[in-house]
Amino acid sequence: MTIDDLRRQPLILFEAVSGSRAYGTNLAHSDTDLKGVFVLPEPQFLGLDYVPQVANASNDEVFYELRRFVELALKNNPNVLELLASPADCVVQQHPLFAAFRPELFLSKLCRQTFADYAVAQIKKAKGLNKKINNPEPPARKSVLDFCYITQGAGSVPATQWLARQGLTAAHCGLANVPHLTDLYALFVDRSADGQLGYRGLVRDPETSQDVQLSAVPKGEEPVAYLSFNRNGYSTSCRVFREYWDWVAKRNAERYQNTVQHGKNYDAKNMLHVFRLLQMAEEVATHGELRVRRPNPDFLLQIRRGEFEYEALVAQAEELVARVDAAFGASHLPDEPDRGAVEALLVETRRAFYTGLTA
Repeated sequence: MTIDDLRRQPLILFEAVSGSRAYGTNLAHSDTDLKGVFVLPEPQFLGLDYVPQVANASNDEVFYELRRFVELALKNNPNVLELLASPADCVVQQHPLFAAFRPELFLSKLCRQTFADYAVAQIKKAKGLNKKINNPEPPARKSVLDFCYITQGAGSVPATQWLARQGLTAAHCGLANVPHLTDLYALFVDRSADGQLGYRGLVRDPETSQDVQLSAVPKGEEPVAYLSFNRNGYSTSCRVFREYWDWVAKRNAERYQNTVQHGKNYDAKNMLHVFRLLQMAEEVATHGELRVRRPNPDFLLQIRRGEFEYEALVAQAEELVARVDAAFGASHLPDEPDRGAVEALLVETRRAFYTGLTA
């Protein structure tokens, strides 16, 4: 089933322009996002081929089947609730039966989690992006040897530094376990010209090895030093390296360039939505209303243009989170929507649609 199928049959109950054009934060080049609600043909709904959602290839046009729409609205999903409060100039079409689906049927204290917690997650995401931009990883990951240290008195020195001072290479060395001590090894050196002791070196391959390498040590040989491998540090380094380059591969190139160009090292579009969601959550808690068209588009667009410092925005957002918490604490909204009333409306609407009745 496609969106064209929904239009042709016709099955659409509601359709509206969503996203930045609904919020009033769109730019000249902004996409036009569409969201809507449809009803499956009765045989398909009653049979085995239930379709909860239909979208186009770019996912900027999304239509929810009525039951799926209601399920998400009962959970106070922001994207779905916003449809119910679409500005009049964004409504493309509305079936008379859909008029009964009003925001007040669904708004509840669940919005504290769905709006504000999502915004908090976006703040964390912004912090992670800021960290990635300011702490780029090198093209090649660090090796095991970079996390090996030689004990020296009450301290330690990097193994590579110790080897250089001793005029040695890793290939001259052999390691043996020290009983009862995790990741601490006795280090032996073969100073013979032909490597007659047969030591295997500290690692098998500096570029690819994931661990140090042990050697068979002839009886009677004495260790010249002790080597400690910071295994946890190495694992963390590998994870950070992998996450950074995964992010580089998957990041939105246009948004990243915008981030670099405004020079504040945060995803400006991401931060715009942080403030939008938190402000909407506070309005829901305080006034019991969902206001999609934002009253402060200039401020939000300033954020998008990168006109604020990152640290100041995060601090302001965290203050807003505290205000949202206080507002929901004092709110008279129900803890959750009246599921029974909503279910009755769902059943009534579907029956009316299938029998060709209108409200």
